Amino acid sequence: MGVDLESISEATSGAIGSLLSTTILYPLDTCKTKYQAEVQAHGKRKYRNLSDVLWEAVSNRQVLSLYQGLGTKNLQSFIAQFVYFYGYSYFKRLYLEKSGFKSIGTKSNLILAAAAGACTAIVTQPLDTAASRMQTSAFGKSERLWKTLTEGTLSDAFDGLGISLLLTSNPAIQYTVFDQLKQRLLKQKSNKADHASSPVVLSAFTAFFLGAISKSIATIITYPAIRCKVMIQAADPDDDDGDKTKRPRPKSRKTLPGIVSVIWRSEGILGFFKGLDAQITKTVLSSALLLMIKEKITATTWVLILAIRRSLLLTKGRLKSVRKD
Repeated sequence: MGVDLESISEATSGAIGSLLSTTILYPLDTCKTKYQAEVQAHGKRKYRNLSDVLWEAVSNRQVLSLYQGLGTKNLQSFIAQFVYFYGYSYFKRLYLEKSGFKSIGTKSNLILAAAAGACTAIVTQPLDTAASRMQTSAFGKSERLWKTLTEGTLSDAFDGLGISLLLTSNPAIQYTVFDQLKQRLLKQKSNKADHASSPVVLSAFTAFFLGAISKSIATIITYPAIRCKVMIQAADPDDDDGDKTKRPRPKSRKTLPGIVSVIWRSEGILGFFKGLDAQITKTVLSSALLLMIKEKITATTWVLILAIRRSLLLTKGRLKSVRKD
């Protein structure tokens, strides 16, 4: 089987969209992550709401620290979205070829999306863990990527992998809802449009709106697991106090049962939804921007890939001619 150019086009446009949306919303992401990682102790908490994290950075003249870990996050985001969109597009095409069906049902779509998400989680987990640790480090004390990755054991770099695999249901739900809504809208538009006209595509606003709806649904359903994952990956809280002697957290704090127990004892059932509003705000904006950008650059990306392919074929043909002569 040759190179799947359509899958590469989808993957490239998705990765570029992710890179742009991640960069634009990164300060909000840092505030959200630090807020989620905090556990209420003795009835007290450092951050009462999301704005407290921002005010801490401003008051300590560490505004630029809101961008700590941006390079790692962008690298992780770009690779993750490329792997995800390529895998998702490739699996869909393979499924249709093998099954002979003309369309993919909701259940099959969920399975294919989850498979793509699992591949993505395994490939990018060390970068995801490093980015979370950089974001949750004290402002101005974040370490570089290589040092963050090599501080612990190999298994430490994969902290939260189990939950990441569980959370493959998040993009699976998101993109399935988005695709189903998109197909219905495009079908309605194509029925009204002239067959001789240009291909029917979503407007930027429509893509943004559908992205917001699909991500909101996915986020609400999976949020307790999202917060547990952030807490498992978070930097050692001792660092925030300026303690240079790194005392490792209890092993229970690095397992799902241990984190669930900590949240339940410290904050009760509502603790599992702490920061949900911030998560929805960030992820909805990020995903909506990603999908909007992706929809708008997919056609351009496809044209560029075809142009590159044509150029390579022409060059190959000329080389063959020269060799024959």
